[in-house]
Amino acid sequence: MRDSARKTVFWAGLCLLSVASAEEIGKVDTKLRPLSPDDSIKIESVQDPDVEGVVCYVSRAQVGGYSGALGLAEDTSDASINCQQVGPISIRNAFKPGEHVFRERRSLIFKSLRVIRFCDVQHNAIVYLVYSEKLIDGSPKNSVAAVPIKLWPGQETPLAHCTYAK
Repeated sequence: MRDSARKTVFWAGLCLLSVASAEEIGKVDTKLRPLSPDDSIKIESVQDPDVEGVVCYVSRAQVGGYSGALGLAEDTSDASINCQQVGPISIRNAFKPGEHVFRERRSLIFKSLRVIRFCDVQHNAIVYLVYSEKLIDGSPKNSVAAVPIKLWPGQETPLAHCTYAK
């Protein structure tokens, strides 16, 4: 393995260590598949590992059937995101533009669902983007949510500011 490939693998693994995990909130069936799991829309909450006081809700389509149950089906690129302030916002570490918050495999090898974050420095807001990435022929389907950083009732700590690491 060449040095550049080793570095890429190393940094990809390191990035995944700080990526959040999702907690299922619920799901609804969208297509009946007799004798096997139905197609569905799953709703999950994702907490940003570097931002306390923000939770994002991601909905996504999930293929059922036997291939879906075995993790062999390729889920569609449809996803939506909504993020809310749920307490005083504290930014643990300054972040880079487009830093990964959450990643989930959507097919056996080539496709994944990603949530990344940006700063709107001018308006002091955190912007989250959900999209599907495919090694070959990605999808433009995406959804965005913005969380303006505001004082939380009873908050005594100074207001956080969304900035990028230098």
